[in-house]
Amino acid sequence: MTSSTLLDGNQLAKTLREGMKTRVASLTAAGCNPRLDVVLVGEDAASQVYVRNKVRACAEVGVASEVHRLAQGAGEAELLGLIDRLNRDERVHGILVQLPLPNHIASQKAIGAIAPGKDVDGFHLHNVGALVTGQPCFVPCTPAGVMALLDHAGVKLEGKHAVVVGRSNIVGKPVAMLLLQRGATVSICHSKTADLGAITRQADVLVVAVGKARMIDGSMVKPGAAVIDVGINRLADGKLAGDVDFQSCLGIAGYITPVPGGVGPMTVAMLIANTLSAAEQSRK
Repeated sequence: MTSSTLLDGNQLAKTLREGMKTRVASLTAAGCNPRLDVVLVGEDAASQVYVRNKVRACAEVGVASEVHRLAQGAGEAELLGLIDRLNRDERVHGILVQLPLPNHIASQKAIGAIAPGKDVDGFHLHNVGALVTGQPCFVPCTPAGVMALLDHAGVKLEGKHAVVVGRSNIVGKPVAMLLLQRGATVSICHSKTADLGAITRQADVLVVAVGKARMIDGSMVKPGAAVIDVGINRLADGKLAGDVDFQSCLGIAGYITPVPGGVGPMTVAMLIANTLSAAEQSRK
């Protein structure tokens, strides 16, 4: 039986935030106060929690933040107008439109309206294209957090088989690109994949981001593999569970992230890192 090493996102994010305070101090000394503006449309409960966590993390490292709240029924024009004002405001370094948006607003249109240099979520087509072609860009925060966890643990990627379960634009596709850039051989699985377990059992690195509670169990994991669980699902009893059945993978996986406390805190840390990069670039 393998001894599973826990990849503690809370602890690593805390360490990274400490390092960010130095960057904030340098910027402040140069007369630049890094600032993140968050746009929240509607009353989605999960989004409210996410935004609160982001604001709290910003405050901890000294990054200014402002939340712009629009009503559930706010029109597309109102949202685009707000984004335009934030684009033109030199005090604002990062802009984040919290997803999901209400159905009557096209998410891609809103994201596309953000100036690429302020797109700290890394979702604008400019940044997506740069990521695919290996150019400097803002990397989406969750995939960046996944890579930071793997690097911190010293997980070797070059020449390894990485399997990504999930093909979303937010996690699955960008994390596959990052793994590919690091020399891994990458397979992307999804809801149409036949015999999913046969593929996941080949993975030296397994990243799961599908939004389906405990979909991957220990029988689907290669002994010694690094298992990164991006999912966070609310169960009927109110408890949180990842996309990976954590207990059944313990003792099989070489490395594994808990839920909560794994990838989640890293996502927020990477958002602040991107905001600091945007502030630094604004001075060049």
